[in-house]
Amino acid sequence: MRIAILGHVRQRIAQPFAGGMESHCWHLAAGLQDRGHDVVLFASGDSDPRFPIDPVVEQHYERTFPWAEHRGSAPLIAHLDAGYAAACDRIAAGGFDVVHNNSLHRFALEPARTMVTPTVTSLHVPPYDALHWFVRSSRSPHHRLTVTSARQHDAWWPEGAPAEASILHNGIDPARWPFHAEGDGTAAWCGRITPNKGPHFAVQAARRAGIGLTLCGPIEDPEYFEAEVAPLLGSDIRYAGHLEGDALARAIGQASVFLFTPCWDEPFGLVAVEAMSCGLPVAAFAMGAAREIVGEAGAYAECGDVAGLADAISAALAIPRDVPRQRVLSHFTHDLWLDRCEALYAEARRGDDRMAA
Repeated sequence: MRIAILGHVRQRIAQPFAGGMESHCWHLAAGLQDRGHDVVLFASGDSDPRFPIDPVVEQHYERTFPWAEHRGSAPLIAHLDAGYAAACDRIAAGGFDVVHNNSLHRFALEPARTMVTPTVTSLHVPPYDALHWFVRSSRSPHHRLTVTSARQHDAWWPEGAPAEASILHNGIDPARWPFHAEGDGTAAWCGRITPNKGPHFAVQAARRAGIGLTLCGPIEDPEYFEAEVAPLLGSDIRYAGHLEGDALARAIGQASVFLFTPCWDEPFGLVAVEAMSCGLPVAAFAMGAAREIVGEAGAYAECGDVAGLADAISAALAIPRDVPRQRVLSHFTHDLWLDRCEALYAEARRGDDRMAA
């Protein structure tokens, strides 16, 4: 198939990944290419040149508009609207069999567009006002909607989801996150360093549990890092930087337990799955989809409960390392995910009118 992948343009689709959405989009493009599909990545022009790129904007928007997050800036909205309008027009004229929309932009959801190019839209975030109405009005026979967890399925459609919506768990390549039979007695944490990811809670709980901790990931909120995380660093707590590829897998895989501390309605938790593939049991805040994704491979505390998280670290360390690895192999592999994507593409192209169901 000739497939357009429409990405979010806040960050580059390239390693080291800024977050789960960028990782998802990169591995989707790479996986579909490996399966023989003709893939064009519609993303920022500074994304990974290994892919054929049709730029939505010339460079990711946090370089052009350096804010920590989208805050309703009129110039930024106009910039993104112009880029996505032109990109969607090029997709419509480009002879694509299907578009996999990961953009979180309203234009790709319009029924007039999905009737021209069959579309699968993956929603990687909880419902929010700027997108919620457009998702609800996007129903068409050639459009499929996915969310990453049952938790998000219920959040987007508390009254009951439409027939064309389904759960599409993210998947990873276990070979990129190899199993380690033993850990070194320390803990690991990985993610965007920002308050809603809770790394300061991970540090506090590790100290309380008497275990060393390595933090990895991009510093998205420098003020938060300097105020809440940096003062806690020391010989037992270290920040290893924003690592990529094999270096990140080694840093995570050598640890004995992974700390997962979402302080928001986490839609999935890709970093936890990557750590589980390496054999790490998880001590987690029970927020968002954490229990659903980690399951029997973890122990849990309520969000913000440092003492409870320290207890969860002790409980997680007692879980055999083959338990998290097997959970990944059974539920969250790259091949399972890509199989499901291809099935959704076929549904969208057929145009099954399931809306009457």
